Amino acid sequence: MARIEELVHYPVKGCAGTSVRTAEMTSAGIRHDRTFMVVDDAGGFRSQRNDPRMALIRAGITADGARLSLGWAPGAGTGGSAPLEVGVDPEGPRLDVTMHRQPFVGVDQGREAAEWLSEALGAPSRLVRVPDDHDRHVGGLTPGTSAFADSTAVLMASLASLDLLGERILARGAEPVPMNRFRPNIVVSGWAEPHTEDRVRALRLGTAELGFAKVCVRCVATTVDQARGVKAGPEPLRTLADYRRAEGGVAFGAKFAVTRTGTLAVGDEVEVLAWEQARDGDADLAVASA
Repeated sequence: MARIEELVHYPVKGCAGTSVRTAEMTSAGIRHDRTFMVVDDAGGFRSQRNDPRMALIRAGITADGARLSLGWAPGAGTGGSAPLEVGVDPEGPRLDVTMHRQPFVGVDQGREAAEWLSEALGAPSRLVRVPDDHDRHVGGLTPGTSAFADSTAVLMASLASLDLLGERILARGAEPVPMNRFRPNIVVSGWAEPHTEDRVRALRLGTAELGFAKVCVRCVATTVDQARGVKAGPEPLRTLADYRRAEGGVAFGAKFAVTRTGTLAVGDEVEVLAWEQARDGDADLAVASA
């Protein structure tokens, strides 16, 4: 039986994730996931693609979303900035920001957070929050909304998919990568076939329900060692290119929109409500149609 192995949220986009035992699934994904984003002095979003040290910054947020903490992840060994806790400001100045060349609005979170992040990343930075009237529409097979995620609200990956990738990387004489390279929200155990997440079209977890949007095309951020905050070579992209090519790159994991809000927990059954309808001649429909 497939079950939720791990739940992870990332309060600040691009920074370290935090595993949780239970979560509330909102229409925009796990509550507080990618609610905040770091931007440069021109309003462009910062990510591990160009700022791999972001992997070492751990953000925590209170259950009511009233306070946010910033600090170095355990074992980061960076020295430098002491941990910071600030009150979340939903009414601060609004800034024009961009993410993947798309315009958005972010609520500035003030001088203290900006100074902390600027020192940590060695470049002028500010922290912005999703405005309360954020009205973002994201597409895919099942359309939905999200906060500051790259696209769709929920990213899911299975241990079976990671196991296959690890075997292939080992066969090349390289070191397998851990799941945190892919920064999923939901990790699933119990599926026998790798990439089963690509074939799911609707599923229930706890009292929440999700609909498949598209496979997740991966970028250079997957080459960042999340424990050291540095780029660590060509894996996993080199090996994924052997067998997981998709339009726009290579794929690992699947993105889902929220079709019913609810609660979920580690250990909950992953109940598939609908599967893709394969067509004759489609050897890998989910990837080919992403």
